[in-house]
Amino acid sequence: MTSRRLARFFALVALGILAAGFGEFRSRAQDKKDKTEPAPKFTAAQVSFYEKEVLPILQKSCFKCHGDDLEKLKGGLNLTTRGTVLAGGESGAVVNLAKPDDSLLLKAIHYKDENHKMPPKGKLPDKDIAIIEKWVKDGLPVSADRIGSDIAKVPPKSVITEEAKRYWAYQPVKRSAVPEIRNPTFEVRTPIDAFIAAKWDAKGLKPMKPAEKSALVRRAYYDLLGLPPPPEEVDAFVNSKDADAWEKLIDKLLASPHYGEKWGRHWLDVVRYCETNGYERDGPKPFAWRYRDYVIQSFNSDKPYTQFVKEQLAGDEMPGYNPDAVIATGFYRLGIWDDEPADPLQAVFDGFDDIVATAGQAFLGTTFNCARCHDHKADPIPQTDYYRLVAFFRDIKPYSNTRDVRSAFNLTDITPPDQRAKYEAELKKREARIAEIKKAMEAIEDAIIKDLPAEDQRAAEGPDRPTVVAQKVVPMLKGKAKDDYEALKKERAELIKKPAPPGQQLALSVNNCDKNPPTTHLLVRGSPHAKGKEVKPGFPEVLGLPEPNIPAPKAGAKSSGRRTILAEWIASKDNPFTARVLVNRVWQYHFGRGIVPTANDFGKLGEQPTHPELLDWLASEFMEPTWASGKQKPVAGDAWKLKRLHKLIMMSSVYQLSSQADEANLKADPSNALLWRFNMRRLSGEEVRDSILHVSGSLNLKQFGPSTYPKIPKEVLAGQSVPGQGWPTSPPEEANRRSVYAHVKRSLRVPILVGFDQPDPDSSCPVRYVTTVPTQSLGLLNGEFANEQAAAFAKRLQKEVPNNLSAQVTRAIRLTTGRVPTAEEVKQDVAFIERLKDKHKLDDAKALTQYCLLCLNANEFVYLD
Repeated sequence: MTSRRLARFFALVALGILAAGFGEFRSRAQDKKDKTEPAPKFTAAQVSFYEKEVLPILQKSCFKCHGDDLEKLKGGLNLTTRGTVLAGGESGAVVNLAKPDDSLLLKAIHYKDENHKMPPKGKLPDKDIAIIEKWVKDGLPVSADRIGSDIAKVPPKSVITEEAKRYWAYQPVKRSAVPEIRNPTFEVRTPIDAFIAAKWDAKGLKPMKPAEKSALVRRAYYDLLGLPPPPEEVDAFVNSKDADAWEKLIDKLLASPHYGEKWGRHWLDVVRYCETNGYERDGPKPFAWRYRDYVIQSFNSDKPYTQFVKEQLAGDEMPGYNPDAVIATGFYRLGIWDDEPADPLQAVFDGFDDIVATAGQAFLGTTFNCARCHDHKADPIPQTDYYRLVAFFRDIKPYSNTRDVRSAFNLTDITPPDQRAKYEAELKKREARIAEIKKAMEAIEDAIIKDLPAEDQRAAEGPDRPTVVAQKVVPMLKGKAKDDYEALKKERAELIKKPAPPGQQLALSVNNCDKNPPTTHLLVRGSPHAKGKEVKPGFPEVLGLPEPNIPAPKAGAKSSGRRTILAEWIASKDNPFTARVLVNRVWQYHFGRGIVPTANDFGKLGEQPTHPELLDWLASEFMEPTWASGKQKPVAGDAWKLKRLHKLIMMSSVYQLSSQADEANLKADPSNALLWRFNMRRLSGEEVRDSILHVSGSLNLKQFGPSTYPKIPKEVLAGQSVPGQGWPTSPPEEANRRSVYAHVKRSLRVPILVGFDQPDPDSSCPVRYVTTVPTQSLGLLNGEFANEQAAAFAKRLQKEVPNNLSAQVTRAIRLTTGRVPTAEEVKQDVAFIERLKDKHKLDDAKALTQYCLLCLNANEFVYLD
């Protein structure tokens, strides 16, 4: 045997002896411990503290040298389990449970022992040191699998069971058979009526009579347009002898340009629409209003829902010049954003969580976000499913404040190509000059840098160059070099700040995506600092679908193409969620309650459907129309279109029922879950404000464009750190546009809208709360907006019916309620106005203004039968 082989042999033997000796030492220490100390018991809070706080620090900073890999183990110390920590290493015990402050481990992380400094490359942050200290002083609590000398290898129990797979929401949509109903007291006009009536018969319920025509026309106007019907329209419908008058009214309202303003607002709730970033500065999201306009126009044009979905999820990946599709990706940029996060990496993954939560709930009615840190607690969604969805979105770069469209991740130039060509030459010239200036400035900098210490020279070669320049180079500039440098710097700043070219159109969007996204890992306890196994894009495991085929990006691609694959799956008729979720939302906005009441959660933490067969029939009909909606027969192009679905619902007898109650029905079904009557509802905040402007004659129906800033009382503005900042009040005419066009600022919102339950835009809102609180009445009675509009309302009445108080009262009631008042009612209201004039010495105009304020505060105005 050669000397080299002998050396290698003895080295291996020695290594084996050392390893065996260490193993024996660990074993003896553990055996001794096991014989003298029973297995410790820790509280759930202690275990949670270990898993959420301690373990991520150990994984990030310690396990590389003190983990389970014996070949890389240093000092014989293994920190992966409680047993190995107590066993210590070559330097002896590292933890003293009796006297924790004497523990070598704590001295090492505090750098108090010259021979033991952990981690050796840099001291832990104070926050992490405090966590390890608490852990040691609490007795080293760990999870059950990390008690002994080895990590227990217990196969995790899968959340995906055969029973879970059979849950109704994961089954394919199948067209339900329409029940046969023979009820002489109820006219079955559509299959909807049959499904609803079948539940009545089983429960012994009797439907209420049809609503009065005046209530019905008001219901239709508010449901489809969010505005009150003009009295003339009410009269035309009430007095019509045409058997098709109701169908014609529905068609007319669906064709109105104001339909999209009403139904677009519903969608904006779902996708957490907002125009600012939140947090301390709450800065603006530039051009966010284009997304709002895109939504309104999509509803007005009756865009197929599948296209609507694809544009929002992957519009930037669609070929050709398609500005609408690019604007649609503003969907990703509507969430909150912290411009100075304490943990930048955590903030990035918080952004992805916002996307997964919103997309999962909005399109799929599933709370995937509940599986960010662990498997879902109720639904068959393992943690890997969450990160497989994150992987689809990893090509999207984080939101930023950059306004330069060439490098921004959230702005895209959507100017028509022919217009863009006119200014691109100027842009290229400007960019070339900026590049020249950069080169000239660097030459001046380099002349100084070459004389700096070697350490600074090396730093100037990398990302720290700006720091070196600012701290070392600029202070050393003198004479002509200093003058030239400052002139160049000033010129560059002016070129960068130069306004956008005339006619340039920018959109909030995703842009400059990563066509080769970074690897996605399962994150232990949701911490980006504790990476687990790698995961790839994929669909929910419970559905049993094959892995998606994602081709490599083509040459010149600006994104990975992953989101197109996801969008195609979501927009597929084979997806069990998409159609069900959408028709349920439409049903909810018409009836006040969804067939599944928890519209964003079809899982087990949500409520179960009241009419599952109807839900599936509607979903099937939505995707593949077969039923004639009124006299409108289905055609191939009707698939996935909302206007046809509206009409199908509104043509049903169920939709046309009165909201009156019945004592026997109330006992059997007090919540009206089975829809034996129509649910009365209060107007939304937007409907209240728009209706007040409408009846006062002040409403400006101008559509689209940058948002408006309605007047906000100074008392409300005083609550800002800088009163009025970010709210340049619009001129009255512009401020009086519909509420959907009002600027949505997270830290400052229009009081009347918030007062009447406009939702918080920080997360998806599936159903608005409806509160009844004193501030609503106080605001409508004493608020500046209400009183100004009451005065405008009075002027309108005096102009339309001058010198006739009875006619003015009649007109006021008609405008605010739609109905014709009785003679006695008019007589009493006229007497009330006369008392105001006599008792409070008010002139005609002021007395009428007070009466108009009364009308705006009436329940009949703010509630809908």
